[in-house]
Amino acid sequence: MIRHKLIQVLEQAVFEAQQEGLLPAVALPEITIEHPQNAAHGDYASNFALKFSRAAQSNPLEIATKVASLIPSMPEIVEVRVGHPGFINLVLSKEWLVQQVEAILEAGETWSTLDIGKGSRVQLEFVSVNPTGPLHVGHGRGAVLGSTLANVLATAGYEVEREYYINDAGSQMKSFFNSVFLRYQQCMGLKVEMPADSYKGDYVTILTREIAQEVGDKIMLLPPDEAATKVGEIAVERIMNSIKADLRLSRVDFDVWFSESSLYKDGQYEKVMALLQKQGCTVEKEGAVWFASSALGEDKDNVLVRRDGTPTYFASDTAYHYNKFKERNFDRVINIWGADHQGHVPRMKAVVNTLGISPERLQIIITQMVTLKKGHEEVKISKRSGEMVTLREVIEEVGTDACRFFFLSRSADSQMEFDLELAKKQSAENPVYYVQYAHARIASILRLAEERQIDYSSGDVSLLISEPELLLIRKMLQLPELIESIAHNLEASLLPRYAQEFATTFHDFYERCRVISDNEALTLARLKLVTAAKIVLARTLHLMSMESPERM
Repeated sequence: MIRHKLIQVLEQAVFEAQQEGLLPAVALPEITIEHPQNAAHGDYASNFALKFSRAAQSNPLEIATKVASLIPSMPEIVEVRVGHPGFINLVLSKEWLVQQVEAILEAGETWSTLDIGKGSRVQLEFVSVNPTGPLHVGHGRGAVLGSTLANVLATAGYEVEREYYINDAGSQMKSFFNSVFLRYQQCMGLKVEMPADSYKGDYVTILTREIAQEVGDKIMLLPPDEAATKVGEIAVERIMNSIKADLRLSRVDFDVWFSESSLYKDGQYEKVMALLQKQGCTVEKEGAVWFASSALGEDKDNVLVRRDGTPTYFASDTAYHYNKFKERNFDRVINIWGADHQGHVPRMKAVVNTLGISPERLQIIITQMVTLKKGHEEVKISKRSGEMVTLREVIEEVGTDACRFFFLSRSADSQMEFDLELAKKQSAENPVYYVQYAHARIASILRLAEERQIDYSSGDVSLLISEPELLLIRKMLQLPELIESIAHNLEASLLPRYAQEFATTFHDFYERCRVISDNEALTLARLKLVTAAKIVLARTLHLMSMESPERM
C-alpha cells in the first residue's frame, strides 16, 4: 500500500535528520500521513513537524523543511512541498498513478485484499436477540453493521467467525414460556388472565394460535410446568426459524449459533463462578452473590446470582466471554449491542480483566435507535404487529440494498432517521440508486465496447492524463486505506460515504470524458480505466453485501 511506503520514507528521513544533527535526538511522535482537505496541497500530508516542534524546541516549518530535504527521489512521488505552518505535502507522480490501473486490472476481484490481520482470530457477535419475538429495525441496524464489519475484517486478513448468541435461558425465557402457555390455554377455551409483565404482542397471539391448531389439546394433558416448557420450546423454535429467515433476507449469515443454555449444561457457568469465588471477586450480601466490581473502580457491585439462586444475565455473559477467550481462544472479540446495554459495558470489561483477559481484547459497539420516517412523518406503528416495525416489513417495502446502505450510513453511536420514501426513489436523490447507477453505467459502457468488438487489452494507460481521469484513479486507490481504517476503528459508515464519493467522481468523469470515441488509442485506455473502476465499485458494494447491478 502506497500510504505505508510513504510513512516508511518519512520515518527514514526523520531518522537521517537526527543522525546528521539536523533534529535533536529525542523521542519521536508517531509519524502519520493523511489526505489533505485541500487537494491542491498534494495527495498526502504529514503533520509530524507540528507534533514534534515542542520536543524539538524548534519552528515546525524549519523541521518540515529539514525532513523534506532528506526524502529521496522515488517513482511514486513527483514533488515534496512544505506548507504553512509546517506540513510536509507529498504529490503522487502521474506516471505512477496511471500504472495503478494495470495493477487493479491484474488483481481483479482480489484487489484491495490486505494482510494486516495476519490470520488473527476475531469473533464478531451481533444481533443475539432473545428468541421471544421478531426482529425489529433496531436489530436490523446491528445485523447489517456486524455482517459488514465481518466482510471488512476478512478482507483485511483476519480469520473471522460470526456468532449469534441465543438467549434461551433465564428469567426472560421463563416469562415468555408462561406467556405462550397462557395464550395456548386461551386457545383451548380457558379463561386465564395475562399478568402485567407477560409478553402481550399480537405476534404472540398469532404464533400460539398456529401452534394450537397443529398440536391440538394434547399439551393440556401434561403437568402445567411441563406443558409451559413444551409449548414454549415450540414457540422459540418457530421464532428462531423466523429470525433466521429475516437475517437471510438481510444477507446476514452466521458461522455459529451459540446457545446460552449450553453454558449450564456443559458446566461452563459453574466453572467460571468457582473461578471468581476463588479469586475473591465475589461477595454474599442481601441473600445474593455479587461481583465485587466496586473494588475494581466501578460505581457499584453487580449481582451475579439472585436471592432465589437464579443467575443474572451478567453471570451467564461472564461465563460466555470466558468461553470465547479461554476455551475458544479468540484473539479479539467484538460485540455489537443495542443502546439498552450501554451500562453493561464497564462491568463486562471489569470481569474479563478479573478472568485474566486484557479488556482491550474485548471491543463493544453500542448501536443507537432508529427512527423510521415517510417524508416528514414519523412511522410509529406497524400494520401487522401493532406495536413494532419489523425488519422484514422494512425490507419488503424498500429492498435489502436500501436497508443495508441506510443502516450503515451513520455511525453506530449516532441516532439515525431512516426515510422510507427516500429509500424507494429512483433518482440521484437516493444515495443507493446514485451509487448503484454508477456501476450500471460502467457496465453499459463495457457492453457497448463488447458489441462493437473492441479489444482494449493493449490500451496504453499513460494516455490517461486529464484531471477527471486522474481524480478517478486517486479515488480508486483510497479503498485499501479505507479497509485498513475500518479494520482498526470499526467505523463502517466510511464505506457508504466512500461509495457516494466514488460515484460522484465517476459520474463527473463520465460527463467530461467520452469513453468510446473516434480517438482509438484513448478509447482503449479509457476502457481499461472504467473496467478498473467497475472492479473497485463492485468491491465496495460487496463489502456492504449489496448488489452490483449491470442494468438499471
